[in-house]
Order: sequence, then structure tokens, then C-alpha cells
Amino acid sequence: MSEVVEAGHDTHDHHDHGPDKGLARWLVTTNHKDIGTLYLWFSFLMFLIGGVLALVVRAELFQPGLQFVNPEFFNQMTTNHGLIMVFGAIMPAFVGLANWLVPMMVGAPDMALPRMNNLSFWILPFAFGMLISTLFMEGGGPNFGWTFYAPLSTTYAPETVTYFIFGVHLMGASSIMGSINIIATILNMRAPGMTLMKMPLFVWTWLITAYLLLAVMPVLAGVVTMMLFDIHFGTSFFNAAGGGDPVMFQHIFWFFGHPEVSIMILPAFGIVSQIIPTFSRKPLFGYDSMVYATASIAFLSFIVWAHHMFTVGMPLAGQLFFMYATMLIAVPTGVKVFNWVATMWQGAMSFETPMLFAIAFVVLFTIGGFSGLMLANTPADYQYHDTYIVVAHFHYVLVPGALFSIIAAVYYWLPKWCGRMYDESLGKLHFWLSFIGVNVTFFPQHFSGLAGMPRRIPDYALQFADFNMLSSIGAFVFGFSQLLFLYIVIKAIRSGKQATDRVWEGAHGLEWTLPSPAPYHSFTQPPKITDAEAHS
Repeated sequence: MSEVVEAGHDTHDHHDHGPDKGLARWLVTTNHKDIGTLYLWFSFLMFLIGGVLALVVRAELFQPGLQFVNPEFFNQMTTNHGLIMVFGAIMPAFVGLANWLVPMMVGAPDMALPRMNNLSFWILPFAFGMLISTLFMEGGGPNFGWTFYAPLSTTYAPETVTYFIFGVHLMGASSIMGSINIIATILNMRAPGMTLMKMPLFVWTWLITAYLLLAVMPVLAGVVTMMLFDIHFGTSFFNAAGGGDPVMFQHIFWFFGHPEVSIMILPAFGIVSQIIPTFSRKPLFGYDSMVYATASIAFLSFIVWAHHMFTVGMPLAGQLFFMYATMLIAVPTGVKVFNWVATMWQGAMSFETPMLFAIAFVVLFTIGGFSGLMLANTPADYQYHDTYIVVAHFHYVLVPGALFSIIAAVYYWLPKWCGRMYDESLGKLHFWLSFIGVNVTFFPQHFSGLAGMPRRIPDYALQFADFNMLSSIGAFVFGFSQLLFLYIVIKAIRSGKQATDRVWEGAHGLEWTLPSPAPYHSFTQPPKITDAEAHS
């Protein structure tokens, strides 16, 4: 008996000083770094799965005519690609980065609610396991597009839609728990002297994003519950025959959906605002205005949702309001782009891999922003709506936007996480393959869209053949170059050169005061905040 007690005591002791050994460490961990790592590996796995689905879509569209898959399966691919990439790859990756970095950046020992943190991660594998398993069930997976418009997703959906609804509920619960945790950490656990306006911009953007998540995830939960009732309990929320309104679904969905788009880009702004000053060797230009611009984008994202719905028959006043409100978002976004460029202006710049991804982010995100302004113009949108120009627009914002910023963040902080440097020449090769791949994939889609090619179709008219072939070649280049990224990360973790504590010459911020690799428990004593370590 005494042996058992002793062993128990031993593990407890262990818990205080370092990680458990083996699998238990990952299952029951409450350490923010472990949970951050779990989130990042999970999102990378989802990114690869979502990427494979996208490549099925692009293989089918390589030539006109039905080649490889039947239209029904094609629809399942487009739907699941969207759902997995948005909810399984981009969002968990940002939450993983927040878990890793926010406590280190504000000088906290850990996240505020560590057990909830563990739960918020372990919900996700089950949610996405359920979603992906529907592809192997009778009737197939969700096939109604990632926006799951009723009545396609209620009256005409396969029976597996119930699993999808449950998966979305779980994912939403995970997001809500994650955001509560981030808010509590930022507001309650900052080191003495770390005022709000001294926080790094990444922390600011995540604070605002977490509030957005809290505001809109219940809306998504509400709308999928109404779908569930329509399918199983005979209600008619979205069924016109029973007195419901399918357009109401779109309003509720996009009231969640547009802030969701901001949720996927604001942390990216934070990351880029950390990286550009480091490699420009200058403080960030206009810190205060960056904070206000982030808050403005978050506020405006609540009053623009119907720009996705200009063609549903809205009153003229509604169209005008949503058109002008949408165009207004360009102002704070323009402020941000100006500030990044001004930070680089006359800086002693060097072009390591994180900086290359950050500059590509600024340029390509701006292109995505301009095509967004085209779509915001109501009369023009009648022409663009549901064509490939929409696909081009949101992929330019999400791939070189959200995804490039995540990749830049991994290259930037990886040496701090694992204490080893990645291979710079391989990193640059990965950048150029990704950069060329993304542009060859999505730039031609602007032209296909302008020429009138509809979205979400498995077959198309002959005049779009050349652009589609280009797009597909680009997609395969981009997709397979991400395996190189995996190789670079694993190579760095296993055999990279030992990194210094302040990995990058121009890096400022509390996380760079810690040794590399960052210790299991970062700040057991609150750090002193000097002006040099205040917002980098």
C-alpha cells in the first residue's frame, strides 16, 4: 500500500515540475504549451485532410466533362473542404497559437482556466471524427455547401446531416470555452506594469477575436438547432410551405458568418504586426491606431452580413445600407496595411522565411480586399454573385491571409518552442512554392468568374477550360508543397541547430526573454515590464 501512495506522490511531484511521461501527458495535460501543441498538430492534420478534398475538386475540374467523381460526391467534397478548413484547420491553429503565446506575451504562468483548456481541445477530435465519418455512411456526407442553406440542408439533405449538426455544436462549445479562457487570461493574468496599451498586438487581436467568438457562436448553435427541429420535429422555421422563410436562415447564418470571417483574419493581423517590426528592426508604426482599427473591424463585421445576400430580393434601403457598411470596412483595413508598409519604410529589413510570408500576406491580402470591394458594390454583385470571382476573393483572403500568417507564425516562433532552428533555405523554397502555387490557383479564378463561371459545379462550359487547368495545376503545386513544410518542421524539431534565447535580432516582447526552448512553466515569478519589452 505504501508503495502505491509513494508512486502517487511521485506523479504529483512530477506534475509540479515537468510533464508526465508517455501518452498520459497529452490526454490529461493542463499546460498551455502542451495544449497549444495539440491544437497546432490537430489543425495541421485537418489542413492536410481538407487539402486532399480540395485536390479531388481540382482534379475533377482539370478538364470539362465529368472525369473522376460523380456530381453528388463532388458536392460532398466542396462542402467538407469548406467546413474542415474553416472550423478544423484555421480556427484551431489560431487557438493553438493563442495557447502557446498569450501567457508568454503577457507574463502569465499559464492560462486562467487550464482544465477547461484541456476539455476545449479534446472535444475537437470527436467533433471532426463525426463530421468526416459521414462520408463513409449510407447517403454520404453533407452535400449542401459549407454555408448549409436551408432547405438544401433540411428538406433535401442526406440523413447524415444530424451528425453534422452535432459536430457543429461540439465545435462551437470548444470555441466558446477557448475564448472564455483567452479573455480571462488576458484581463486577469497580465504581469504587473503590463497595461492594455502595452500588450503585443497579437494579444490585442486575440482579445477582440475572443469577444467576437462569444457573440456569434451561440447564433450558429441556434440556427443549427432550428435546422434539427425542422428535420426531426416537424417545425417549419425555414420551410415556406409551413409558414417559414428560407431567407431567414441566410440572415441568421451570415449574422454568425461575417464576424466568423473576421475571427479568421484578426489574429492573422496580430501575427503580422509582430513579425514585420522584428525584421524591419523598427517599432510598429501607429500601435494605437492598429488597436482601434482592429476594434473597428470587429464592430463593423456585425453590420455587414447581408452583403452575401444582395440577390435575395432585399429592399433598396437594405441594399444601400449593407453596401456602404461593407465599403466602410476598407477604411480600418487600409489603416492597417498603411501601418505595415510604414513600419517597413526605411527599416533595416532582412528577408527570413517568416518575413517573406508576412510581406506576401500584406500584398495578397490587399488584392483579396480589393476584390471584396468589387463584390460590395450591389449592382456589380448581381453580375459576380455565385461565380468564381467570389471563390477567388475569399481564397485570396483566407489562404495568403489566414493560412500564410499561421505558417509565418510557425517559422517565427518554432525556434522558441522547440529550441532549434529550421532550415532557412528549405523554408525559402517552401515559401516560393506556396506563393507561386496560391497565385496560379486563385488568380485565374477572377477571370473565370468575370466570364460567368458558376461556383460549386462539377462540370463547365468549354470556354473556361484553360483557366481551370491553370487553377488545378497551381492547386497541386500548393498542396504538395505543404508536405515540404511538414518535413521542415519535423527536421527542425529533431536535428535543427540550437537556437539562441532572442532568436531574431529585432525581436521584442516577453516571450523572447525566456530561454529557448521555452521552459514547461514560463513565468513562475511575474516578470518586470520594461519599455523595451512593451508592445513590440
